[in-house]
Amino acid sequence: MTFKTLDDLTDIAGKRVLVRVDLNVPVKDGQVTDTTRIERVAPTIRELSEKGAKVILLAHFGRPKGEPVEDMSLKTIAPAVEEILDQRVYFAADCIGDKAAGAIAELNDGDVLLLENTRFHKGEEKNDPAFVTALAANGDLYVNDAFSAAHRAHASTEGLAHHLPAYAGRTMQAELEALEKGLGNPKRPVVAIVGGAKVSTKIDLLQNLVKKVDALVIGGGMANTFLAAQGIDVGKSLCEHDLAETARSIVAAADAAGCAIVLPEDGVVAREFKAGADNEVVDIKAIPADAMVLDVGPKSVAAVSDWISRAETLVWNGPLGAFEIAPFDRATVAVAEHAASRTRAGALVSVAGGGDTVAALNHAEVADDFSYVSTAGGAFLEWMEGKPLPGVDILRQAK
Repeated sequence: MTFKTLDDLTDIAGKRVLVRVDLNVPVKDGQVTDTTRIERVAPTIRELSEKGAKVILLAHFGRPKGEPVEDMSLKTIAPAVEEILDQRVYFAADCIGDKAAGAIAELNDGDVLLLENTRFHKGEEKNDPAFVTALAANGDLYVNDAFSAAHRAHASTEGLAHHLPAYAGRTMQAELEALEKGLGNPKRPVVAIVGGAKVSTKIDLLQNLVKKVDALVIGGGMANTFLAAQGIDVGKSLCEHDLAETARSIVAAADAAGCAIVLPEDGVVAREFKAGADNEVVDIKAIPADAMVLDVGPKSVAAVSDWISRAETLVWNGPLGAFEIAPFDRATVAVAEHAASRTRAGALVSVAGGGDTVAALNHAEVADDFSYVSTAGGAFLEWMEGKPLPGVDILRQAK
């Protein structure tokens, strides 16, 4: 382990532990509509509370741009945290200064306190030394359990670890261990699936992966750009024709690195983008001029499944087709079910992440069968791109 975890924390009864968590959850009409992120951080909070620590939660919510915004107050989130912890959660109307200090002074051992949105202060996103010092005054120890914010060098995600003994929470630990198995030090062969609409949003990702994996499966709308770059007519399909040279350079880099590029062999085409639209399966070189590819076909599914059958590790970011509307979800579901089956059998380490990917795996009802599904969004993508994650790097330095 290259960082300290809760296992390294002993005798913390009465200690003030600042815990950075991700409570940036969806809210409608004042109610939290998806508690996944709260559920993820609950084990860390409970463990610290049970050990007698005074647990002080730091989080952001929305983008208030450095000033208080009433509908971005974490006070709205506190009841949902209470419900999941099945424990009283106190609230302080600021994360620094007298309001925070006063609320902390009232805590008994094992109590949980949620401080107000750290982004109500401009110093949070600027990682301002004075703001970091003010935050650090509230605690004796620092635990970061927000991998999803680890790609930001903010005061509460990076700055605090310079001032207080720093540890990874259970969610952060699980995420980093899973990512290490996925790309850091994986069992080979490694297969990556990258889908989604546009190549332009994933150039860094593709360029990094071809150096690290044995096979790169490209699906979704972005596959059309690679096909068009090979001179294949993709009809009215979503395609970034201006990135043909970029696509060819990625293929060349893959060839040089010994990485197989797996593109669709057939596709499911339709004339309109709507659920239940008339569709047909065609060879990828026979796409009608008036049609668009909305999913990969059965031959492509078989080819991808064959790669997964040979793989020891799978890393997945992005669906293979327009999974949101039937029947163009079939390929993504079929491949997800195959990967889940291999994982359940103990033959595959499967790591997936990204908003659309999580939604697609939930749609296929296999998310719980994957080795690890990251809800981290941008941080997961930047990790796949091989970029530094300041919130993680400082934990490693702290070790």
